[in-house]
Amino acid sequence: MPELPEVETVRQGLAQWVVGRRITSVEVRHPRAVRRHIPGDVHFADVLAGRTVLEARRRGKYLWLPLDSGDAIIGHLGMSGQMLLQPPGTTDETHLRVRFRFADDGPELRFVDQRTFGGLSVSEGGAELPDEIAHIARDPMDPEFSDAEFVAALRRRHTEVKRALLDQTLISGVGNIYADEALWRAGLHGARPTDALTGPAAQRLLGHVRDVLGEAITQGGTSFDALYVNVNGESGYFDRALNAYGREGEPCRRCGAPIRREAFMNRSSYSCPHCQPRPRGSLRG
Repeated sequence: MPELPEVETVRQGLAQWVVGRRITSVEVRHPRAVRRHIPGDVHFADVLAGRTVLEARRRGKYLWLPLDSGDAIIGHLGMSGQMLLQPPGTTDETHLRVRFRFADDGPELRFVDQRTFGGLSVSEGGAELPDEIAHIARDPMDPEFSDAEFVAALRRRHTEVKRALLDQTLISGVGNIYADEALWRAGLHGARPTDALTGPAAQRLLGHVRDVLGEAITQGGTSFDALYVNVNGESGYFDRALNAYGREGEPCRRCGAPIRREAFMNRSSYSCPHCQPRPRGSLRG
């Protein structure tokens, strides 16, 4: 699933190519793509016609586009969602779900989603921050993110550190890939108890989280297949810089020990058995 760097890359593309343009029509080609818009697909299209996109913003893994009506379009990419800019008349993608046309007759915005786990909706009065995503914490790239508050909240939790990093109400935007990468850099196993972390150790971990996310953003995110691309259909290339995730059996770039893979929440965790020793007494899986 796309994480903060991938969503931020898409947001930057929308800011460049969509902001300031007036929507003339919206075509919903698959109602599941707007299932979170409770009034339905016809209302979704009608309420957006004639509206101008003012900004492209993000909270964690969610995008939102404030409109001149005071409403906002909320978008979540899910597992395979793509926001693509295509010249009018370009052949429709196989999994095209929603099409936005604009008054300038320039590139269309197309929401393409093979697995239809993502979706779009309109948040009434949600231009500043949609109520639907207000419960999601700020991410560490947000200028208003509080390091001190995060460190204190992390150390109050009675859980494992990787589970905490994936908790979007504590810190948003971090998923399986970047949690593993930050933990590798910090030399911490994901099963380390959060309440056993010292303040300096928690602060160092946060620094590594921020560094990993920032580096991934500059490289357009991580693409393991054709499902994640930016608005121009281009893949990210941070996968070339991964130190832990997806490298089972390959030598650790710090010590040379083979990277291990362990089951974690119906997914996988990757770590170095030498640099990131499993804490005593922790459970596997």
